[in-house]
Amino acid sequence: MKNDSSPPGLSRRRWFAGAGTVGAVAAVAAALPATGLVAKGAPSTEPASSEQGSGYRLTEHVRRYYQTTRI
Repeated sequence: MKNDSSPPGLSRRRWFAGAGTVGAVAAVAAALPATGLVAKGAPSTEPASSEQGSGYRLTEHVRRYYQTTRI
């Protein structure tokens, strides 16, 4: 027999439904791409062109490696 004297509030079923909703919203937010909007006064995050040796560069030995991986 069910006891109806339990206080109204957060039942187990509502708690799991809420947790599922929060998880779905978090998954959608993580899957959405960033808009890439930058404020006009914001500094650029791109490295200065005077920096040598930082980042990826397609050099001749890298091109040769890519040639060996082609099927």
